[in-house]
Amino acid sequence: MATPFWNKEIETAERSRLEQLQRERLRTTIGWALRTPFYRKKLAQVGIKAPDDIRSLEDLQRIPYTTKDDLRLSFPRGLLAVEMKEVLRVHSSSGTTGIPTVIYFARDDVDNWTDLLARSIVATGATDSDIFQNMMTYGMFTGGLGLHYGAERVGMTVIPIGGGNTKRQIQTMKDFQTTVVHITPSYLLHIHSRLGEDGIERRDLALRKAFIGAEPHSENTRRKLQDLLGIDAYNSYGLSELNGPGVAFECVCKKDMHVWEDAYIAEIIDPKTGEVLQDGAQGELVLTNLVRRATPILRYRTRDLAFLHPEGCDCGRTHRRLSRILGRTDDMLIINGVNVFPSQIEEKIMKIPEVATNYQIHVDKKGSLDRLTVKVEIYPKLFLGEVARLEALKHRIVEELRASIVITPGVELHEPGALPVFEGKAKRVVDERPKD
Repeated sequence: MATPFWNKEIETAERSRLEQLQRERLRTTIGWALRTPFYRKKLAQVGIKAPDDIRSLEDLQRIPYTTKDDLRLSFPRGLLAVEMKEVLRVHSSSGTTGIPTVIYFARDDVDNWTDLLARSIVATGATDSDIFQNMMTYGMFTGGLGLHYGAERVGMTVIPIGGGNTKRQIQTMKDFQTTVVHITPSYLLHIHSRLGEDGIERRDLALRKAFIGAEPHSENTRRKLQDLLGIDAYNSYGLSELNGPGVAFECVCKKDMHVWEDAYIAEIIDPKTGEVLQDGAQGELVLTNLVRRATPILRYRTRDLAFLHPEGCDCGRTHRRLSRILGRTDDMLIINGVNVFPSQIEEKIMKIPEVATNYQIHVDKKGSLDRLTVKVEIYPKLFLGEVARLEALKHRIVEELRASIVITPGVELHEPGALPVFEGKAKRVVDERPKD
C-alpha cells in the first residue's frame, strides 16, 4: 500500500527545510510570547527583548524552561498574548492544587491544530470513507474536540459520543458500523471484555483501527488490543498545555510517533541537570509550540520520559519519531529506596497470556517498610482449574516482575470485573502510604 500523506511536501521536507521553518516560527513565537506578562519578564532576564535576539535554533537553549507551576501561577491571563475578543476557545485542566492550567486558542490556532490532527489521522491510513466514533471526553479536556475537528477535516463521518456508557458504545459501534475509534487503551480492553453480554459479538462490528492515547501504555498492551480485536492500534501523544492530541502520532509503520516538527521543537533533557541530550538518549521531553498565537509556550517540561529515534522511518517522513512514553518523572514510585515505574510493571504482566485486561498497583506500609502488591484479573476458566495451577501462575508473575523491578512484589489474582473500571484515564496506582 502506498504511504498516505495529508501534506506530503511538509511531511517529507528535507531536514534543512524543517530547521529553517523552525527558526522562522520560533522568532514569530518569541514575538507573541513577549506580549505576555509572564514571558516578557522571563525572557528579559536572559537578554531576549525582541524576536531578532534569536538568531539560530541553538539560541533556544538560552530560554529558561516553563513548568506546569508557571502556568498555574500565571492563571488566568498571565500567558495570554492576544486580547480576549480574539480568543475563539478556552481549554483547561485541573490538578491536585485546584488551580487549573488554562490555554487560549485564537481562530488560527484552532485551524493549525486541526490541520495537524488531519495529518495525524491520514498517516494511519484512515480516509474519508471511515466512520469515526470518538469515545474521549469532550468539554474542557482537549482530547475530544481535537480529534473531532481533525476527523471532520479529513472528511470522516464523526460520531461524537464522548466517554462512558459501555453498553451504548458497543450498540453504536454495531448500529453505525464504526471503523475507527479514539479511546484510552484501558477502556478499549474493557469494551472487549463486555462484548457478547447483550448479544453483540466481535463479528458484528466493522472496527478496523483505534487511536489510543491519554494514558501511558506498553507495547504489550497494544499487541494485546490488536490480537483480541483484530485491529490496528496507533499510539498518539499530546498534552493540554501543547494543544492536546496531535503533537506526535504513529504512521502506518507503527514504529513510534512522528513529532510534527514544523509545529513543535522537541528536546530531550536530563531531568535532574536540565542538560539537553542527544537523539537516542532517554530523558524528559521538552516541547516548544511554534504555531499557537494566543498562548505561546516555550520549552515546556512535560515530565514525560522518552527518547527521539536517531534513524529515519520507512514511511518516508522526515519528522523525527518519539518513543512511547516510558514513564513520568513525577509518577515514579520509590519502594524501600528502589525506583519503580508503573510502566515497567505493565510491560511484564501484559505479555503473560493468562492475564486478562485489567490490573492495579497497590502500595501501602507494613511497619516501617513499603509494600507493593500487583492485582491482576485473569481469565475465568483459570478459576475452574486446580489451585496448584493458580499458584504456579502467581509465582510466574512474581518472578517476571522481580526480574524487571528488582524488588519482590505481592501478587493477587482476581476474576474479571473484580477490579475498578475507568471509562476515562485509568487509575492504575493506589498509594495508601501515610503522607509526611
